[in-house]
Amino acid sequence: MKLIIQIPCYNEAGTLAVALSALPREVEGFDEVEWLIIDDGSTDETASIARENGVDHIVRHTRNQGLAKGFMSGMDACLHLGADVIVNTDADNQYNADDIPALTAPVLEGSSDIVVGARPIEDIEHFSPIKKLLQKIGSGVVRMASNTDIPDAPSGFRAMSRRAAQQLMVFNDYTYTLETIIQAGQKNMAISSVPVRVNEDLRPSRLFKSIPSYIKRSIFTIIRIFVIYRPFRFFGTIGGILFGLGFLIGLRFMGYYMIGDGEGHVQSLILAAALLIMGFQTILVAFLADLLAANRKLSEEIRYRLNSDNKRTKS
Repeated sequence: MKLIIQIPCYNEAGTLAVALSALPREVEGFDEVEWLIIDDGSTDETASIARENGVDHIVRHTRNQGLAKGFMSGMDACLHLGADVIVNTDADNQYNADDIPALTAPVLEGSSDIVVGARPIEDIEHFSPIKKLLQKIGSGVVRMASNTDIPDAPSGFRAMSRRAAQQLMVFNDYTYTLETIIQAGQKNMAISSVPVRVNEDLRPSRLFKSIPSYIKRSIFTIIRIFVIYRPFRFFGTIGGILFGLGFLIGLRFMGYYMIGDGEGHVQSLILAAALLIMGFQTILVAFLADLLAANRKLSEEIRYRLNSDNKRTKS
């Protein structure tokens, strides 16, 4: 059994050595433990520090492509290198590497395809109250969209089986954390969570540059998640609300018309007609979006089968 621990990196020369020094070379249940970093277009000495500290594999992007693309590049490389289990962690040493055995244990036992490390959010001093609140909201939305029960959905400290890694495909450029959990839920993967510890904060978060920026990106990410993974519910709900409002306003007009006062409420008739048309068109969009989602799922299944066939061929 081979475990590969991957770390997406972008200009992490200041913290990478600390993070690497904490990583294990032996984990119970594995014959091999290797380290891989994804150098996402760094302009500092990230790659050199990785080599100096014994990293086995380096995947390099010629320019910065973002955390999500870095995560997926690492996953593809780990699969190519024959990983049976992949652990993803951060270069800022946020997560306690001593918890990796606890993270991988459910995957080794076969009880989980993906295990997400749940941080003690309320006890993390450098998290502001608004960030803690947004973490809770984001996790709640993910639980709703994925039908899973993961308390810390934004956590990047996670372990996954080879089978799970082969099936995941991230479309979001901002972050992979929420989307991969929703995909796992939709694909009926076994996904669980274990409590993990965190280390002292070594640098400010790269994703959390400011509260307005974080709120804006979080809202956009959540809306996009629903559009991509719950398109019928998203557009159907909007269409249903518009159609329902149009129907109620139309009933109101009919009430006035029945008592002979219809001419004074023609505006209501026009508004009702507009809302009914908009609602009907939005419901049609819901059906079209659902068809596109079905095609996306088919493409993901084809990708998974191709990856599985390539593994069998190499074996």
